[in-house]
Amino acid sequence: MSERSETRRTLDAIWRIEGAQVVATVARVVGDLGLAEDLAQDALAEALDQWPGSGIPRNPGAWLTSVAKRRAIDGWRRRERLDDRYRAIGRDLSETVEHDWEPIRDDVLKLVFAACHPVLSRDARVVLTLRVVAGLSSEEISRLLLVPVSTVQQRVVRAKRSLAAARVPFEIPETGEWPERLGAVTSVVYLMFTEGYAASSGEEWVRRDIADETLRLGRILVSLVPREAEVHALLALMELQASRFAARRGVDGAPVLLEDQDRRRWDRGQIDRGVRALERADALGRGRGPYALQAAIAACHARASSVEETDWHEIVALYEALEQVTRNPVVTVNRAVAMAMASGPLVGLRFLDDADLSALRSSYLVPSVRGELLRRAGRRGEAAEELRRAVELLRDGPQRRVIEAKLAALAPT
Repeated sequence: MSERSETRRTLDAIWRIEGAQVVATVARVVGDLGLAEDLAQDALAEALDQWPGSGIPRNPGAWLTSVAKRRAIDGWRRRERLDDRYRAIGRDLSETVEHDWEPIRDDVLKLVFAACHPVLSRDARVVLTLRVVAGLSSEEISRLLLVPVSTVQQRVVRAKRSLAAARVPFEIPETGEWPERLGAVTSVVYLMFTEGYAASSGEEWVRRDIADETLRLGRILVSLVPREAEVHALLALMELQASRFAARRGVDGAPVLLEDQDRRRWDRGQIDRGVRALERADALGRGRGPYALQAAIAACHARASSVEETDWHEIVALYEALEQVTRNPVVTVNRAVAMAMASGPLVGLRFLDDADLSALRSSYLVPSVRGELLRRAGRRGEAAEELRRAVELLRDGPQRRVIEAKLAALAPT
């Protein structure tokens, strides 16, 4: 591998960990989210040019932030606004405790709220936050949201232009503005965690950097809006799902599915935190929304000592309620799996075949699940055919390797 290629791999890893903070810090200075991301991308390009010769800096995130700020200054100089902007940077660099009146000083959370401004459509808010905060590529967002890559790219460009035109401030909004933004914020935090829990691409099955950051944001959100049941429920869901991380990968990094996990490796302290968060959500008496229902499903798994001891009938009921609330075809597929576990694979197959899953026609999910249920029903030939279809719909990555292993196990000996 060339030195430049090795530097690019290192930069990718650094960006996954520190990219959101770099963009957030620059956005606080320049006051423009779109410009901040462009400057951060310029800094990445400069790093790719310089680091192969000079080596990786001791603090690469600070280096990227510094370069992005310097490029901002160069731009202001060309536009003859250097003096005002220098004063802005001076204030930024000399912050002291006198500014502690702010309810919370978290630049990444401010970045989320800026990206979720009501001037944008819901779809634009979600795509922009996944791009700028989670650092996902257009291809990754496309797979996560089941939309074409070109659609993702267009939404990002339009969203940046809309924020710039509206002069959206880089700040956490006043409490009166929370209701119109909170739904979008929880949506993108949930999608960010989903990407961290089961990466849509790449070699890593779990992206702990993204998952840990969204957990941190979820805990901050709970402190900001302690009377919002679904925020507590979202945190409960993330805590419960994250409790399995240590068991979701084998020693070789290969994915380990739920039924094969060593439950002794699940983080019981994190499970307890998740259960308490769900109890707080229920105690607010608003009824269970989509995050609370998913958290309740995760809690069913957490309480069971094995797959066989799991209350699958309870999980089926929870998925049925979730399906009514969300009308999400992925939930329908998961309900079919739970029905198969509760009442046998043929029951799950019949339900799956009767469902309207046209929105998932280009996804590997349906053929992979049908293949698994057919395998459990002893219909090995049909199972192999479905699993081959699933493999064809997947790029190389952990999920594809899981399905390929199942397919290999069906081959005649």
